[in-house]
Amino acid sequence: MIVFAEVLFVPKNKTMKTRLILGLVLVLSILSMHAQENANTRQARKMFDEVYEKVFGKQGASLHYKVNVANLYKTDGTIWYQGKKSKYMSKSSKSWNDGVTAYVVKDDKKRVEIYNSDDPKKSRFGDDFKFEPDNYTYHIANDPRGYLITLRVKKGMKGMKEIRALLDKKTRDPLQLRIKVAFIWANVDISNFKSGGITDATFTFPRSEYKDYEMVDKRD
Repeated sequence: MIVFAEVLFVPKNKTMKTRLILGLVLVLSILSMHAQENANTRQARKMFDEVYEKVFGKQGASLHYKVNVANLYKTDGTIWYQGKKSKYMSKSSKSWNDGVTAYVVKDDKKRVEIYNSDDPKKSRFGDDFKFEPDNYTYHIANDPRGYLITLRVKKGMKGMKEIRALLDKKTRDPLQLRIKVAFIWANVDISNFKSGGITDATFTFPRSEYKDYEMVDKRD
């Protein structure tokens, strides 16, 4: 505001003129920085929304994942998505979620646990990994491996503290996720990503294959 007040009168000496010039340069620099930040934010959000749609859109997607949670928990497997539907296969467990009912198979216990599809208890980490895109700020940067989009949860909002999504520079496919929950980082390496070609049959629980398993209904 001081700078704009100064331009209302003609400087009477060199000192005042210098102050005016420096003030104008400062304002223009600040405006330029804000413009760059806004452009970066828009580009980051646009690119993130595009890859989010490739993974969770109606066309469906599949990928292989390898998870490492602070060296405390490790697993890997394959997962399929289509909107609210999902299926995953790993060494320790399998799951089919048709958007209404989720079936979690525990082979070591010969047991199938049945949940409502949106019940966080069906996952080991439950609410810790819930995600609402509008709860975050976005920033994009070049990385030797591709594009790195960083999401940070907004003040007062719920969610993972920080998410770093690495995308392939040519295809924009996801390559890696780093997720910070509290003070713990979870690393997810992604391979064999494919968008599309997913049918509803993918998410249908093959009950006949598990007729000898104990069925435990955990729905409310």
